[in-house]
Amino acid sequence: MTNAVPGEIPGQVSGGVPGRWVEGAGLVLGPVLLAAGVLLRIGEDDFFPGQLAAYAADPGRMALSYGLFAAGVVLLWPAVTALARLIRPTRPGWARWGLTLVVAGLFGRVFHAGVSHLAFQLVDALGPVAAQRAVETTYGAFHVFKATNVCIMVGWIVLAVGAYRAGALGLVRCVALGLAAGLPLGVLKGSSDPVSLVAPAGLAVALVPLGVTVLRNGPAPRWWVLGLGVAFVPVAFLLGLVG
Repeated sequence: MTNAVPGEIPGQVSGGVPGRWVEGAGLVLGPVLLAAGVLLRIGEDDFFPGQLAAYAADPGRMALSYGLFAAGVVLLWPAVTALARLIRPTRPGWARWGLTLVVAGLFGRVFHAGVSHLAFQLVDALGPVAAQRAVETTYGAFHVFKATNVCIMVGWIVLAVGAYRAGALGLVRCVALGLAAGLPLGVLKGSSDPVSLVAPAGLAVALVPLGVTVLRNGPAPRWWVLGLGVAFVPVAFLLGLVG
């Protein structure tokens, strides 16, 4: 196997699971949706009282913000899988540990998104004052996903170092990738801190060009496959509402 050259995708990137189209879509859409979620909550206080108050004042905007952020987090899983496959031929240890730590951190962020969603439902059910009191008294409660906080912070740095050592990405894009480690973590976090804007921007700089290259490195999907993919999203939502 040959080392990866920036701007080129060796054969191994487009093979395996979950596949070129899922990985390419994750590389492009993951950072974009994450950034959109962050931008939608700009101007609100970074901590949970301000986030709950913002939801009480504008529930549609805040729900959309947190929903887009969560969707971006999920789509980063196939994105980092594609990047790890680029790193693996020459730096398998960095690829293995970088991917494992980042994915564990993504699981933690999805858990945080679920807790944030529940907190917003408390605002609807109990009102903002009672919801804030409930969150305040339970905010530090133990859960097994607390262990993933370290993964959230360290994983991106390990993956960025691995990408640089393997030549999978250039220095600037590796530094941009490592900036994702600074994205605030936890439940009900805002985005007034400049790091909240720099981190998703760094992910976009590092991953979106790679995603475009991955998507272009092969034949287009058949029309019926594309149609099924587009139809799957609303059908999944409807089934989720029924279930």
